[in-house]
Amino acid sequence: MAADIPGNASSSVGKAAFTVVITRPAGQSNELIAQLEAAGIAVLDFPLIDIAPVTDEAPLRAALASLERYALVVFVSPNAVDHAFARSDAIWPHALPIGVVGPGSVQALARHGVAAPAYNIISPPSVPDDDTARFDSEGLFAAIDTALGATSLEGKRVLIVRGDGGREWLADRLREAGAEVETVAAYRRLVPEPSIGGWARVHALLAGAPHAWLLTSSEGVRNLHELALEHLTADEITQLKHANLVTPHPRIAQTARALGFDSITVSGAGDERIARALLAAVPTVVQPVPSNPAHSPAKSRMTETNASTNASPQPAATTALPPNPPFTPYEAQQKRRSASGPLLWFVVVIIACAAGVGGYALNRKVERTQQQIAQRQQANDAQTNELRVKTDQALATVHQSDAQVAQLEGKLADAQTAQQALQQQYSDLARNRDDWTMAEVGQMLSAASQQLQLTGNTQLALFALQSADTRLAASDSPQAVTVRKAIAQDIDKLKSAPSTDLTGMAIKLDNAIDQVDNLPLSGEAPIAHATPKAATWADTAKVAEATGEPRWKVWWREVTTGIGQQLTSLVQVRRIDNADAMLVTPDQGYFVRENLKLRLLSARLALLSRNQTTLKSDLQASQAALTRYFDNTSKKTQTVVDLVKQVDAGSAAVELPNLNTSLQAVNQYRSRG
Repeated sequence: MAADIPGNASSSVGKAAFTVVITRPAGQSNELIAQLEAAGIAVLDFPLIDIAPVTDEAPLRAALASLERYALVVFVSPNAVDHAFARSDAIWPHALPIGVVGPGSVQALARHGVAAPAYNIISPPSVPDDDTARFDSEGLFAAIDTALGATSLEGKRVLIVRGDGGREWLADRLREAGAEVETVAAYRRLVPEPSIGGWARVHALLAGAPHAWLLTSSEGVRNLHELALEHLTADEITQLKHANLVTPHPRIAQTARALGFDSITVSGAGDERIARALLAAVPTVVQPVPSNPAHSPAKSRMTETNASTNASPQPAATTALPPNPPFTPYEAQQKRRSASGPLLWFVVVIIACAAGVGGYALNRKVERTQQQIAQRQQANDAQTNELRVKTDQALATVHQSDAQVAQLEGKLADAQTAQQALQQQYSDLARNRDDWTMAEVGQMLSAASQQLQLTGNTQLALFALQSADTRLAASDSPQAVTVRKAIAQDIDKLKSAPSTDLTGMAIKLDNAIDQVDNLPLSGEAPIAHATPKAATWADTAKVAEATGEPRWKVWWREVTTGIGQQLTSLVQVRRIDNADAMLVTPDQGYFVRENLKLRLLSARLALLSRNQTTLKSDLQASQAALTRYFDNTSKKTQTVVDLVKQVDAGSAAVELPNLNTSLQAVNQYRSRG
């Protein structure tokens, strides 16, 4: 039966209703959402990570307040940039290089007024339409090596601003290059609880609506897996595992594949690449539109077209008609039919019987063959079903094992991150403890050095050095060993140095100063007067009896002795070498004593300050004044002169050792780096 079927058909391709689930932290996908909505794609904002400030912001503020200590600062994400600049009011130094991982961090720096070429920003190169660029720690380290040279950071400090935890790959590579790496947390990541409305839309999407998921971090993949186990049914989890996933990095895709997701697209970093990948994931629907070809009389008979596919209809094919047989008159046909009619019917009957027997035999054979095929098909179906069940069980076991392995890997990564954080905290604490110990030792040595220079007490300085050495013995750092060696050298110098009793000599000078007011001047020396004494006969009798001399002789000797004492008390002769000493009036004697006191006080100060020249000069002037203006026969004067001579003899010039070796070692430790 002939039918008129269109020979050509045109198709219009349109985008069906499609939804993209954005799992970035809230408020960080506005530009991407605008691009997708402009392309006619619905967007579901379904955050799987919540960004919150750190609990203790003191380390971050301290690091940002001392940027001059660092040779390079690295921000691992736009969140690190925003949180760091939000907690620092200082202007970023133009000479300080900044390392960032991708174009998102470059845009975040530009929002805060830090952009090239005014600032040296180091990031992996971004080439348009190049999906092979690496925007990760590996790419950033290669960019740092190209821009600065990894060896140029040896011995210098590098600050990495990141979230709590994170990879240690970049920090380890920089430490291997010789840099002193410090990490500080600018924010922390939390697992949010999506809203009931968000879960309702997810249930609707997993019921069969076309959609795709955007996952931009491995932690977001793990959070999605854990939340799905709590909020979704088994069928919805299966649909989720088969849904389209778009990730910007192969590492995220590897994590998703380990958790059982099987439809993953790696887009590359940046909103432009992500948008292209999401638009490419939108399915297309083909709608055939029939055409209206013109019918001509020549095409009155056409064969049916093969309409097995809807995507590309085929034009109808027209079979050629056989050529017309030659014309035979009707009478000739009637004669030929009457002559051969019975024979023809006999042959037809024989052929029909043979065909019937053959058809029956062939039918039986076909039935037996079909039965065998059906039996084999049933056996094959049973085996196939059994194999399918076993395969499904094996795949379920494999997926479950992969999920468990992924969970274990995630927990292992978290444990390693926590361990590295603890190690970093321990190293920081140990370094701070060493700094505290070294500061305490420096104060002890500084005080001991001052006491040594002021008092010359080597025993006190020796005790301080020994205490500092005992304090450093608890530390095993190389710097502590170096400082202990310097302290040992100073201890040997102090033990070999002779000791001078400066305090005792200062006390002697104080005693001399106290006695100056009671010293008699040469012109004020008292004259002893003889006291008349009359001898009694009882006394002479006792003396005569005791000595055996005559009494009159004893009496005569006592009388003459008394007369001589009376005579000598009238006139006394003394020798004065300095005549001007006798001319000193009582008023001038006050100034003589005060000048002597000033000389002795000056000598005392010179003694304590170990000024040997001034000390000798003041002691000699004091001795000259005592000899010239004071009565040298007086015991008080002789006592003061003896004190001055003792100080002069005991203050021999002795060079005191110093503690410069130990102090220099401590200062070098403090000024390291």
